[in-house]
Amino acid sequence: MATERLYSEFGIENHGLTNVGQVRWNYNTPMLYEEIIHNNEGHIAHLGPIVVRTGLHTGRAAKDKFIVREPESQDKVWWGKVNKSFTIENFEMMFRRLQAYLQGRDLYIQDCMAGADQKYQLPVRIITETAWHSLFARNMFIQARWEDLVNHVPQFTVLHVPNFHAIPEIDGTNSEAFILLNLRRKLVLIGGTSYGGEIKKSIFTVLNYLLPLENVLSMHCSANVGPNDDVALFFGLSGTGKTTLSADPNRKLIGDDEHGWSNDGVFNFEGGCYAKVIKLSPESEPEIYATTRRFGTILENVGFDPVTCRLDLDDASLTENTRAAYPLRHIPNMLKESKAGHPDNVMMLTADAFGVLPPISKLTPEQAMYHFISGYTAKVAGTEAGITEPQATFSACFGAPFMVLHPSRYAELLADRIRKHKVDCWLVNTGWSGGPYGVGERMPIKHTRALLNAALDGSLNKVSFEKDPVFGVQVPTSCPGVPKEILNPRNTWSDKEAYDQKAAHLAKLFEENFRQFEDDTPEEVKSAGPRATAKV
Repeated sequence: MATERLYSEFGIENHGLTNVGQVRWNYNTPMLYEEIIHNNEGHIAHLGPIVVRTGLHTGRAAKDKFIVREPESQDKVWWGKVNKSFTIENFEMMFRRLQAYLQGRDLYIQDCMAGADQKYQLPVRIITETAWHSLFARNMFIQARWEDLVNHVPQFTVLHVPNFHAIPEIDGTNSEAFILLNLRRKLVLIGGTSYGGEIKKSIFTVLNYLLPLENVLSMHCSANVGPNDDVALFFGLSGTGKTTLSADPNRKLIGDDEHGWSNDGVFNFEGGCYAKVIKLSPESEPEIYATTRRFGTILENVGFDPVTCRLDLDDASLTENTRAAYPLRHIPNMLKESKAGHPDNVMMLTADAFGVLPPISKLTPEQAMYHFISGYTAKVAGTEAGITEPQATFSACFGAPFMVLHPSRYAELLADRIRKHKVDCWLVNTGWSGGPYGVGERMPIKHTRALLNAALDGSLNKVSFEKDPVFGVQVPTSCPGVPKEILNPRNTWSDKEAYDQKAAHLAKLFEENFRQFEDDTPEEVKSAGPRATAKV
């Protein structure tokens, strides 16, 4: 096997890394497979995917992510619970310890791009100590052209060293895991966690800082385009159906998670998808299911029989957050260029476990801004320790952990584009109907798809609407292929008084959450939210 690949003249010594072992530059997928097996990092499952384990961390280590506070960016960053500050001194000390740790160790490098629009494309470099994380980077980012690799100069670098652990008392971290973003040094340090999502989300965080400063809206959403070149965006937190609903066989997928919206249209940040696959079925999600049977796909913490090499996608013994990382080309109806025009529709997805939001409702631009800033969904009993009843979750811009600037900055960019391009905005409840979780039932996906299709093809705009008295949104009175009685959630509850109480409760939670944004939000947006005191 060849031991060298075409590499950039901008060597690793430019990152302060010297006296390391062998550096494997831009290995392709088959070569990385050989390295993964040789290093005993994973297993090849039936039909070719790689199965890996991430150890202790099976999801993002949100409490272990920090941004270095330095003069050039400190006045722009939205400091607080999400963006926690880290000192320059502690960052430099951590980096020196990493330099020492890497002495004599082999490394893998992927030089790639973030952003399908060349106007805003960010050259990045992902340096890892494991082959499977190098494959992860190769899957998730846009591969640089072979002939361009020699001149590749990264504008941001991720140094991913999962087997190196922080010492909190010395390093100033919360635990042994750390994700440290230094905007001035254009460097991200990741250690103490093998969860692949930290790599992709660190670059997403960088883009959420850089692009709005260039008047480009960075978005945590999926996107697809219809046969008439009509573009749709799908915002939503985990479990709301963002990936599932955007993977429509009748529409081409632009991307499933991270996008930019410039003056020219929408473009994907990534070259791959990172989909949840727990209990995935070929009937409900055939395209994503098929990727779990493909060579090149990485399966994190998925059930695997080492004797038969067969997968068990229903196995949640390690985590509910099982993941597949695969290149976009594994999706048959992907949009090859990964960019399209301006959206015609924006879908804001929520899995309302209280069962009080309509399955679909239309938003004014002000309401869209309000719900975008709020980023509501709900956790259900059993998803986390201590949760015994539905619990509201608010994540600004449907992605607060990755938003470096104040949420109002992203919301203003969204509102500007919605008005300029006359975009229809919808709030879609993929959660419960007929009662809260434990009483009502989850909205059937066939009904959600029918509602989405009616919104996307314009037929829903032709029906009559009624204003919801508590949430203020416009609710359609009919929709082809959907029972009329489920469109108004109050009608699905046998106990109408219980519905009124639960709706008022959720409205109050919205009001309480939004108080933190009131000083930076226009009055017309503040008044566009739910009203707990409204009479039904």
